[in-house]
Order: sequence, then C-alpha cells, then structure tokens
Amino acid sequence: MKYAKHEAKAHSRETMRGIWAAALNPFDTDGALDEAGLRRNIRHWIDDLHIQGLFVAGKQGEFWSMSVAERKRNMTIAADECAGKAGTIMSISDQNVDTLLDLGRHAQDCGADYVVVHAPMLSFCHDRDEVLFNYYKYICDRLDIGIAMWSHPDSGYLMAPETCARIADLPNIMAIKYSVPREMYARLTQMVGDKILVSTSLEDDWLDNIETLGWQLYLCSSPPYQIQTARDLRMHEYTELAFAGKFDAARRVRDSLDPVRAAIKGTKPPGKPTAHGKYWQDLLGQVGGHVRHPMLPLTAAEKAATKAAFDHCGLIL
Repeated sequence: MKYAKHEAKAHSRETMRGIWAAALNPFDTDGALDEAGLRRNIRHWIDDLHIQGLFVAGKQGEFWSMSVAERKRNMTIAADECAGKAGTIMSISDQNVDTLLDLGRHAQDCGADYVVVHAPMLSFCHDRDEVLFNYYKYICDRLDIGIAMWSHPDSGYLMAPETCARIADLPNIMAIKYSVPREMYARLTQMVGDKILVSTSLEDDWLDNIETLGWQLYLCSSPPYQIQTARDLRMHEYTELAFAGKFDAARRVRDSLDPVRAAIKGTKPPGKPTAHGKYWQDLLGQVGGHVRHPMLPLTAAEKAATKAAFDHCGLIL
C-alpha cells in the first residue's frame, strides 16, 4: 500500500487526474484470457495514448464471466504493466461479500492503487439508504485500500446523492463512478466534491464537466482508446487544453471528434456493446478478441457496417 487508510482521499486527489479508461479484456477463440494481448493493449494505452489510469476487471472486462482466479490474474497483469507508469483501480464488485473482500485483499497485495465496488442488486429492500451505508461501511472496515463507489442502472436502481454523500464520510471512500443523469452527479459534486472525486463515464460531457463542475478525473469507459490513436490524440489534447483553461480551443478539438463518435454510436448493435468495442479495437490494430457468454458476437453484416463507418470516420491511423 502506498498510503495509509486515512490518507485515501488526499492520495486520490493527488494521483487521480485526467483520463482513466475501462479495460476490455481480450479472450481467445477458446475463451481463455489472452494475457499477451492484454499486456500489449495496456502498453499501447499508456505509452502511445497517454492514458493515466485503468479501470480493470469491471463491466467492460466482462467480470461476471470470469472465475475468481481469473479476476485476480487480470488484476495482477494490469498492476504489473502499469507499475510506475499509470494508476489502477480494480473492480472487486460481487454479490457475495466474502468473494468481494477476497478480491479486495488481492488488489491490496498485487499493488493496485484503488478498488471500486458497485452498488449491489437488492431484493426485499425498504430502507435502501441504511442498507447501502452499512454495506459500504462493512467493506471499508475490512479493507485498507481506497474504495470508489459505483452506481449504475444495472443494479436496478440509482444511489441517491444524499446516500452517496453519507457514504463519502467513510475514511477510505475516495471517489464515485456515478453513471446517472447529469443533474444527479452535478448535485453530488456540489455536496461532496471537495471530499471525494465525482466522475461519470460519458465522454461527450467530459469537457463540460471540467469547465462547469471543476472535475479533474474521467472515470471511465472505453472511448480513450477507441477514439484515439498514436497519431491522433484529440481526447488527450482537448483534456489538457481544458485543464489549462483554454475552453474555446478545447471545444474545437472535442467537436472535431463528432464523426468518430457518430461512427461508433451509429454501428453499435443494441445489446452488443462489448463485441462492437472489441471489433473496433481490432480495426485500430489493438487486440480485441472474442466475447464470453452471455454476450453475443457481431454478425458478418454488423462487422461490415462497422468497418465501413470506421474507414470514413476521420481517425488518423
């Protein structure tokens, strides 16, 4: 551990800045994790794209399809490749809290910087605020590493800003990935933005959130390595312009990526975001690989449409 438990909030504010991406995991034709491919992707993301941190073993990484041993190996590889070059935040999310804590202890031991825990699916729940506070407190009491909350619709509900603000008082809660409508994350930023880092995964809003909400962290999804190449670093460029207060210039660079965004959004089949993202990586020369059950692969027609849009989106390869 690089910091004491009570230092998690201050340490994250010092070290979590800029663009952090959520890593897709490449699986080979037999369904095994392509470790060499993952390492190659990570080196490209850090060395060529200047991504400053990685969100590992999360939804993008298809964690629900992986065994505990595979998830641990996923973390270890990322911590090894990122060591001294980029930050890591490992998803230890699981419905079983013993599994979650086992993953959390592994994250601490393998050199991770932080972990993230998504809001659990809840049944027969009437006092959600109390349930969620006690859930995160139970985890915080048993881990020393900095912990980020994560609220998204897949849980079946969204954590209220007031609930998040209460949980933010726990000593090693240091951030939240808040996949909610803008009015909710803006309100939470006003409530506890001086205490924890608030972020959301929508790249389209990143520049505006730097300017109007004072955000320092993009946490995180796949656009940082899908809308950029080693020769075309426009997301990195507009981010640095915004941090320098040059918002008009930043907007011009951001808006120039609209054809790339449109190509991705216009060809992504409903229910196949992971397969589409991996195929887009293949087109970029990264290691995309296959998806695991229950995710569906792209059809030949879907690949053809994506390739045609990719070829005309304006990315410089």
